[in-house]
Amino acid sequence: MSHLSRAPDRADAFRSLYEAAYTDLLRFVQRRTEPASAEDVVAEAFLIVWKRFSEAPANESDARAWLFGIARNLLLNAHRGERRRQALGVRLAETTTDAFNASHAELVDHLIDLSRAWQLLSEAHQEALGLAVFENLAAPQAAKVLGISPVAFRLRLTRARRALRLLLDHLPHHASDTSAASPEKAATL
Repeated sequence: MSHLSRAPDRADAFRSLYEAAYTDLLRFVQRRTEPASAEDVVAEAFLIVWKRFSEAPANESDARAWLFGIARNLLLNAHRGERRRQALGVRLAETTTDAFNASHAELVDHLIDLSRAWQLLSEAHQEALGLAVFENLAAPQAAKVLGISPVAFRLRLTRARRALRLLLDHLPHHASDTSAASPEKAATL
């Protein structure tokens, strides 16, 4: 269903949005908080949506982005005072290995490098990449989640990709090299 206003009443329209977005929203929240509290955050997001359903965009993809924005705001409130970098870490274990044409050792090295580079990214870069890659949101919808313009989101995403690429190019390529890297070298990154 691509248009929420086609639903005969509020309850059916809400049910349609819930069925279309629940799984993706749960994954979105699980990547940003403790798994034990993810379902609570999603439930609270849907409660807010129910209460404010008259404000929901009529288009289902826009309503989905609106819902993701509500969940994001809940997470920001829950994590105030904590370091966002830890809360936004991507679970690399969920990354599929089929995309790589490499030996097991090369794959492990690549995942370690990616994990280390991710940890060095700013919160804004992690958020932009996460919305584009993991949530598969187009720039207008991702911009709504962040409360910025689509142009600003595209610029942020470009900068995030560039930062990740630079980190991957400049980090030592083996886990054993991490301890050998000097503090001066790390400071130049």
